Amino acid sequence: MQPRFPGGRRFAGPPTSFIVITVALIQVAGTLFSAGHQDAPRPLDALAILLLLAGPAGLAFRRRAPAVMLPVALVATGAYVGLGYPWGPIPLSLAVAIVLTSSAGLRWQAWVGAGIAAAAVVFAAALSGDPNWPLRASAGVGWAAILVLIGQGFRRRSERFAEYRRRREAARKAERDEYRLTLARDIHDVVAHSLSMINVQASVALHVGSDDPAKLRPALEAIKAASKESLTEVRQLLGVLREDVPLAPAARPTLARIPELVKIAELGGLQVRFEDQSNHDLVGLAQQEAAYRIIQEALTNVGRHSGAQSAVVHLSHAEEALTVRIDDDGAGMGGALPGNGLTGMRERAVALGGTLTLHELQPGLRVEALLPTTDQAEGNHP
Repeated sequence: MQPRFPGGRRFAGPPTSFIVITVALIQVAGTLFSAGHQDAPRPLDALAILLLLAGPAGLAFRRRAPAVMLPVALVATGAYVGLGYPWGPIPLSLAVAIVLTSSAGLRWQAWVGAGIAAAAVVFAAALSGDPNWPLRASAGVGWAAILVLIGQGFRRRSERFAEYRRRREAARKAERDEYRLTLARDIHDVVAHSLSMINVQASVALHVGSDDPAKLRPALEAIKAASKESLTEVRQLLGVLREDVPLAPAARPTLARIPELVKIAELGGLQVRFEDQSNHDLVGLAQQEAAYRIIQEALTNVGRHSGAQSAVVHLSHAEEALTVRIDDDGAGMGGALPGNGLTGMRERAVALGGTLTLHELQPGLRVEALLPTTDQAEGNHP
């Protein structure tokens, strides 16, 4: 089986058919040309042509069975040289087989094949009677080693590229997961807050509609305001999903819009006091949106679960961080586990390098978030 590199990527390179045809043409054409200028012991015949084609044919197993390439090239080259045919570019298929075998991860087979070829060169040089045979032998040994190292270099390059692709894909997946998580938090905050408010006010309207008509109008106004806000933000989120309506900066929730949350909560029958001691110019848009969503979810939870009569929303700066605090006089957590809303609030704070903590009061619950701020950062101003 063809070895695979990390990430499932095979060794890349020219198509196998291109390699086979190119090597075969060079060996046959080059040998035919050089044979006319040599006095070889044995002229070219059908067997010689077959051996010249056998080495390139072995390269065709590059993908399916790379271990076959080098033995075929060694046998074909050795037989051709041993039978005394004219010299030519016959070693080309052997050299390519060594490189491809090494690059396929068959390191020891490549070194053994290169060693056999180097030994044959040394032996032939020693028997040639040439006084410079040690130099020729050394060159042959050196080239055999270089071919193996070239193949290993190709393999390492492919492995690095495969690792780069794997990391890039992991980064893209993490980015997609973060995007989905952020979108899920936004949808939860918008839909849960608005539907909860509408549900509460609809219950109030049904309860007082016949007994106290004067209270019916405020309840209907609260339903209208909550549904209008929800529709606007849902349209923005759907536009982002379709990627044809970008989320405009002006549509992002900011600290300046927190009084709207307070008003809607008050229409639901909750008495809310808003204390703003923050400097909006020193708070980035991301921090402002997180603060808005945390307050939105906290007030929703107060109205739905705590049975509180009043709440205090407090904003202030402390040690280069925006402090967001929501206190209520309800029943507190009561031993209940945090739901999606509290989890989303904590994720928003942590994503900005901040924290979110819950403190039981007597009575009530405090939700406190610390969001680091940057001085006059680019894009801070809403």
